[in-house]
Amino acid sequence: MNIRELQSYDLHSLLALYAHLHECDDPLPSDATVEAVWLEAIANPRIKYFGGFASGSLITSCMLTVIPNLTRSCRPYAVIENVVTHAAHRRHGWGRAILLHALDEAWRQRCYKVMLLTGRKDEGTLRFYEQAGFDRHGKQAFVAKPAA
Repeated sequence: MNIRELQSYDLHSLLALYAHLHECDDPLPSDATVEAVWLEAIANPRIKYFGGFASGSLITSCMLTVIPNLTRSCRPYAVIENVVTHAAHRRHGWGRAILLHALDEAWRQRCYKVMLLTGRKDEGTLRFYEQAGFDRHGKQAFVAKPAA
């Protein structure tokens, strides 16, 4: 597997892969809006989208955001989001490899911690994250969403 930072030309492959992230998701806005959001994200040096490729196809991805911080000796922290592996390629180590790649980047940038949230409740998914180095009991997460 080849892992690299995604580039502007990877947008359509990433969007196709995201079909394997959520069974049901909100519809995307216009192509122009999606493109603008993508270009803004990849232009930000604190946001990195990583992709794992096999035979030239994007089969796994995650996003790492590094956030400046005034505590912990001004060491930043990071958040990993949108971890996804194509359904046909699961349970072969691709997801673990992309997570370890993102963690290596966070440690390279001197992050003192990396957070990851999942809405999945199945034990297999939770063990998957633990095996990649995450502690499900280390902190309590709270999520707020805007009123409908």
